[in-house]
Amino acid sequence: MGFRKAIKRVSYVNDLADAIKFIINNNVRDELINIGSGEEITIKDLANLICEVIGYNGSLLFDSSMPDGNPRKLLDSSKINSLGWKAKTKLKNGLEKTYKWYVENFS
Repeated sequence: MGFRKAIKRVSYVNDLADAIKFIINNNVRDELINIGSGEEITIKDLANLICEVIGYNGSLLFDSSMPDGNPRKLLDSSKINSLGWKAKTKLKNGLEKTYKWYVENFS
């Protein structure tokens, strides 16, 4: 894996769909709107959380020769939050739902 200290924000797909419906239903037009959960996590912590969710007990190898390029990529979702929308799904819960869906559909 690449640069383990890089910080990202990730979002659950149902929250993204909910935000799009919110924008449409509130007639938000002619504006750029970022949609995000606001939760920050390092690549290393995300990898460890995924391991926890899927029950993987092996080791992870981080390759520092393959850096992310930008150690911090964060989305400012304050505009949509100020309009009244907030993400509902916490990262761990979203990963659990995604993994359950994957197992049910591809096992």
